Amino acid sequence: MDGVRVRASASRALAKVTGQALGPYQSAVIRIGFAGTWLFFLLWEFPNRHELYGPDGPWSWEMAERLIASNRAFTVLMWSDSTLWFELVYAVSVLASLLLMLGWRARAMSVLFMVGVLSLQNRSVFMGDGGDNVIHLMAIYLVLTRCAQVWSLDARRAERRGSASAGAAGPVLWAVLGVLFAYGAVTARFGYGWLVAFAAVWVGTAVWWMVDRYEPAGEGRAVLDVLANVLHNAGMLVIMAEVCLIYATAGWYKIQGSRWQDGTALYYPLGLDYFTPWPGLSSLLASSGTMVMLLSYGTVAVQVAFPFTLFNRRIKNVLLAVMMVEHAGIAVLLGLPFFSLAMIAADAVFLPTVFLVRLGARAARLRPRRGADAPPPPDAEPAQVPAGSALS
Repeated sequence: MDGVRVRASASRALAKVTGQALGPYQSAVIRIGFAGTWLFFLLWEFPNRHELYGPDGPWSWEMAERLIASNRAFTVLMWSDSTLWFELVYAVSVLASLLLMLGWRARAMSVLFMVGVLSLQNRSVFMGDGGDNVIHLMAIYLVLTRCAQVWSLDARRAERRGSASAGAAGPVLWAVLGVLFAYGAVTARFGYGWLVAFAAVWVGTAVWWMVDRYEPAGEGRAVLDVLANVLHNAGMLVIMAEVCLIYATAGWYKIQGSRWQDGTALYYPLGLDYFTPWPGLSSLLASSGTMVMLLSYGTVAVQVAFPFTLFNRRIKNVLLAVMMVEHAGIAVLLGLPFFSLAMIAADAVFLPTVFLVRLGARAARLRPRRGADAPPPPDAEPAQVPAGSALS
């Protein structure tokens, strides 16, 4: 009997993993969060873009070329050292971030978003505040996910026209990206690994569009859905594991530090000029030894404990709220808004589905109606995520 139950459970789990893309709301929040964070960063640093990643930066084009020749990092900014090419890449990065946040042609935009993130960050590797590492990784993982199932222009178009691939914009975008891909391949601008990855995405997108257009209810579409669901669920699992790894390693490294052990670690950054956007508030907090000690010990405790609480829904949700408040405090007290936004976006993968559905319903009610007879926004079923899951 036990063997039968195990096989039945395994069959149900396999059907769940292959039959649907789990966590549609969590993946949408991650898409919006990371695309919005990167967009906010690019626009905020727009006046300083040449010094950060462009031709006027301290990390010169020749130095970047030597480093990339050794570590084989991916960046299209190494295709040319002209200012015009840099401006074009920066502009495309801004546009891709905006369109991915809105969920327009999310498959293509997720690839362009990843290209923009990797190109700028790998061009000047010493720029960033820690959040850039999180965005770097998540930009790659987002390509694997079906992150535009809800809260996106793609979902809205699919609801109206019956297919998210409808319209001429998809083939045109695919053709333009194909020209750039062909140029990079012919001129050996890609490494072999990236060449294979981009070729697979480009060909797979074409196959998906053709099947979705000419055989939307056939076996081919069913096979593609299964493959897409498996990739999506694997990507979401990797994202969750990455967040747990970030907190676990951060917490255990802090435990080994003497300043964290005696509870004074937070005191020192509060006295540094470049970490005190509000000197009065920082001085007030630093003047209370008890508060500094509680915050220092509390930070370590929450980071170490969080990965172990994922299967206890109530404790997990409490610690999740605490960590988000902590990151908001870091943004205000230490002047690290982009790091905090990136970590809050990463934490969102563990937000409860019911909470996200209610949040989406409230946001939909705030949206102006097109007419008095406009239908109410459809409520999604929370049952899309299995009970006991880390996403529930």
